[in-house]
Amino acid sequence: MSVAFVKEESAETAAETLLPERPVSPHPNLVTEAGLKALERQLQEAREAFEAANGIDDVNERRRQTAGPARDIRYFSERLRTAQLIPPPNSNDIVAFGSIVTFNRDDGRVQTYRIVGEDEADPKAGSISYVSPVARLLMGKGVGDVVTVGEQELEIEKIA
Repeated sequence: MSVAFVKEESAETAAETLLPERPVSPHPNLVTEAGLKALERQLQEAREAFEAANGIDDVNERRRQTAGPARDIRYFSERLRTAQLIPPPNSNDIVAFGSIVTFNRDDGRVQTYRIVGEDEADPKAGSISYVSPVARLLMGKGVGDVVTVGEQELEIEKIA
């Protein structure tokens, strides 16, 4: 039955509980050990939030409160199922998945990022996804190499 034929509160609830799925990247789901643990923790937190929301007596409020955690459970379950744990790089000679790379920009800025999986990337915290334009250009390069991003050149200063 269409929600058009039920009371207004239910139509509102339906709109709040039909959340779009979280997008899943088409790229391989490469993860560091820390990234894998973060996915596991996030799945556990989503399960706990779902269980807590299931204790709500009011059915409409329960549906509202379980919608987000249910979606997160589906997302993190899929990301864990497809996760490919990549060991730390064996060498610091070239930039690889898991490397910490420091580079200089034309404008004088010096930036340092760890190249990680998509779910654990957080540029403000010093990590970028391996599929980001900058990471793609840096991968496979060594200290002293220069890559061009847009109209700016980046020179690799250090790889750790």
